[in-house]
Amino acid sequence: MSIRMDNMGIVVEDLSTVIDFFAALGLELEGRAMAEGEWAGRVTGLGDQRVEVAMMRTPDGHGRLELSRFLAPEIVADHRNAPVNALGYLRVMFEVDDLDETLARIEAHGARLVSDEVVQYEDIYRLCYIRGPEDILVGLAQSLR
Repeated sequence: MSIRMDNMGIVVEDLSTVIDFFAALGLELEGRAMAEGEWAGRVTGLGDQRVEVAMMRTPDGHGRLELSRFLAPEIVADHRNAPVNALGYLRVMFEVDDLDETLARIEAHGARLVSDEVVQYEDIYRLCYIRGPEDILVGLAQSLR
């Protein structure tokens, strides 16, 4: 049996702003298109839908984010301000080469630390959680080995 994670989906309100944020983080825009009609609604169970989708990938090509902006039907719930111990989607985590440089680069795109500091776990990682545009929760880790 073979299994590979293809992507993780995040629903957003302002697709361009979120694309810019993840591009500043280092992801590459793979494509942007509309997913609409009866076939799309059969997949999601939402019926007739119109969704603008952007697919972003990590530079190594192994990880992808599917960013979706629903035009129809309307968004029914908002979990963006849930604390990190809430049920459901929590965050997406990226390993970066230089955590300080990454934080400085994405700050201009709305990133802010969730806690007051970047934490070091033994001599293995430096870690933090940030909130990006639309309060999307993102974890960042820098390997120290």
